[in-house]
Amino acid sequence: MIKMNEKIKKRIIETAAGRRRAQLVLKNAKYLNVFLNCFNTADIAVTDGYFAGIGEYEGEQEIDCGGLAVVPGFIDGHIHLESSVVSPLSFAAAVSPHGTTAVVTDPHEITNVLGRAGMDYMLSATENLPVDVFFCVPSCVPASPFDENGAHITSREVAEYIKNERVVGLAEMMNFPATIAADGEIIKMIATAENAGRAVDGHAPGLSGKALNAYISAGIGSDHECTTLDEALEKLSLGQYIMIRQGTAGRNLKALLPLLKGEAASRCLFATDDKHPNELLENGHMDYIIREAISAGVRAETAYKAASFNAAEYFALKGRGAVAPGYIADFVLLEDIDKVKIRGVYKNGAPIDLNSCNKDAGAATPGPEILNSVNAEKITAESIRLRRQSEKVIGVVGGEIVTTDEGESDKIDVDRDILKLCVVERHKRTGHIGVCFVKGYGLKSGAVATSVAHDSHNIIAVGASDEEIAAAVNEIIEMQGGMVVVKDGKALESLKLNIAGLMTDEPVQAVADKITKLKAAAYSLGVNKNIDPFMTLSFISLPVIPKLKLTTLGVVDVEKFELV
Repeated sequence: MIKMNEKIKKRIIETAAGRRRAQLVLKNAKYLNVFLNCFNTADIAVTDGYFAGIGEYEGEQEIDCGGLAVVPGFIDGHIHLESSVVSPLSFAAAVSPHGTTAVVTDPHEITNVLGRAGMDYMLSATENLPVDVFFCVPSCVPASPFDENGAHITSREVAEYIKNERVVGLAEMMNFPATIAADGEIIKMIATAENAGRAVDGHAPGLSGKALNAYISAGIGSDHECTTLDEALEKLSLGQYIMIRQGTAGRNLKALLPLLKGEAASRCLFATDDKHPNELLENGHMDYIIREAISAGVRAETAYKAASFNAAEYFALKGRGAVAPGYIADFVLLEDIDKVKIRGVYKNGAPIDLNSCNKDAGAATPGPEILNSVNAEKITAESIRLRRQSEKVIGVVGGEIVTTDEGESDKIDVDRDILKLCVVERHKRTGHIGVCFVKGYGLKSGAVATSVAHDSHNIIAVGASDEEIAAAVNEIIEMQGGMVVVKDGKALESLKLNIAGLMTDEPVQAVADKITKLKAAAYSLGVNKNIDPFMTLSFISLPVIPKLKLTTLGVVDVEKFELV
């Protein structure tokens, strides 16, 4: 991130006034005016990484933008970088060419595993990248009282990290029952963020009425969990910003499109939440959401604004998200506005240079605690036998991270698509294992397992037999984290995630290729092709998304907020 000083300020003013030649001028550029929500045409002067003036200018370097459009660099309003399963450096290399110049990340995945060590690693690993990475301090580590994770983040840590200039908020407050109950620790976290002038993000799927009023009155300013238009409108009417999520697991753009065609558009921003490397490479990042919105009838001006200025406004990212005097010159050159066809991406007034990023790479080297984060004994088939006569059956929903209650079962029944599911504690060697059944996953034989299991990131596995499940879990333990597909007790495909059991430092293309092979192996064993075998599995353990979820302590009824 560039730093403003008096000398730079003076040069910008002199350039804007026409007394000094600009370092760069985009001649005859059709640019997005986010303030009037329209495209205008003019010369755009850039100096010292900032837009200096709009009008008629001459520059030391000039680019003829006839036929090209200029829009602000894209900002992802809410993402967990860990979900890309690659290092922050590899993530930046993947999204920069797609127009992303900044993201706001919530590192609660790695902090649930490693606490402060995880947060410190992410802060270090995101320095000197071609994408500016801002943070929200995790608010729910652990996410709920129904699971076992590796560490805790309290109001004390929030108070410490909120002082960092790259920390722009308190991350999604998933524990909405405790917030509504006015829990003292939660109030202290929120007050700390508010007193520092930071945003407070929300996470309250389905919350409505007086409960929603109470939640918002606590100071929660946004929500990214809306799956229906009515839910979003209620939250908007009470003052929240709505983050329209279109990621790998949660895809809510279609349902919420009407928001972008009305008066509420200015209070909507785009977010991915979770994004796998395959989708980053195949579909893109924020450019994909913009393209989808425009193709569905949203005005281009509105879509680009939601992908830039609205996020900057919500998070008080001063000087970002607009092509205007005094704003940071992060911008995208477009050959085609509607198709989001990108000619070039500029960061701080210069073309992005992936080769020069992360110059201080040594600071991002993972330590031993990060590379050896799986602390669990290997299991046997006996370890996951039922402890009761029957257990709940969790139903998966294609394209969503919510689940359904499909009753109970006393055994695996592949013909009826009833498989066994287990979550194995992997942080403190407690030996705790939650067991139930799942319907809708589709597996016919073998097993699938991963150490990416939101948000506590224990080991979650599903299989057609206890023996296959045990083999898959043990493979994850042996790799110190990762993803695996097992058949006849042997790994068909696997991916080692050496960074906290969540990420790998391999190049993004290599990782994408391995995930493609993993998914193909899973589908070959019968997995439902309407779901992502690993992303879907990873969310079945998240006990803050309705309706039923499985943790190391057992099945959680999220709506009642209690163990079944």
